[in-house]
Amino acid sequence: MQARSALFDLYGDYLRPRGGRAPVAALVRLLAPLGVAAPAVRTAISRMVRQGWLLPVRLDGAPGYHLSVKAVHRLDEAASRIYRTSRTPWDGHFDLVVIDPPAGRAARARLATTLRYLGYGDLDGVTWVAPRPADEVDTVLRDAGVTAERFTASHAGGRGGAAGLVNRAWDLSLLAASYEKFMADQAALLPPETLVADNERDYAVRFRLVHAWRNFLFQDPQLPPSLLPTPWPGDAAAEFFDHHEARLRPAADRFVDSCLL
Repeated sequence: MQARSALFDLYGDYLRPRGGRAPVAALVRLLAPLGVAAPAVRTAISRMVRQGWLLPVRLDGAPGYHLSVKAVHRLDEAASRIYRTSRTPWDGHFDLVVIDPPAGRAARARLATTLRYLGYGDLDGVTWVAPRPADEVDTVLRDAGVTAERFTASHAGGRGGAAGLVNRAWDLSLLAASYEKFMADQAALLPPETLVADNERDYAVRFRLVHAWRNFLFQDPQLPPSLLPTPWPGDAAAEFFDHHEARLRPAADRFVDSCLL
């Protein structure tokens, strides 16, 4: 697990509800059970400061870091999606965005990653579609210096209907396989439900569970059931995640609180 990614998860899942700040020593202790070494933690912190995600602060005379406003907005938005595992209703309309892509390959890749995170699928490199509009998309395009046109669209027929459009924009077979693999991989790591709680162990297991589930923010556009195959393994994966993150949470919280003392 990369230190920077682990720090985002740590702040989003545990530290944001506790004020969004922590001493450096606590950050090191909290990432140690995940195999992240202290030098990697400090390097990742410095990088996140440069990128505007973290701000330095003194906590009881010791160095620490708290979340920037930008980070709070992004982490709160991510949390609302991570723990909203039921499908939202759909009004039958797509948000269609036609962009003038950035000239550089790296800029195009960054923009594509962000649009996928916001729930958009790529039809042809310049046309992106989502089952519902994302509030952030205009800001993302403006910050990237990209001109675009947006439309509210309904599918009028042809090429397999709305489901055919969805299959062009997203690889649902690959997504389904990813959900199946998620459940199999995590089931092998989870302690039996009859086992007595161990705070550090359960924290590490739950951290990896949430980290793996968070990856679906970049993969799953949260399509409505009418556009998905039946049965859809994402539904079983959501039930699996909800159950196990909740049962491990009390012990994980106790470990976090002990590291913040």
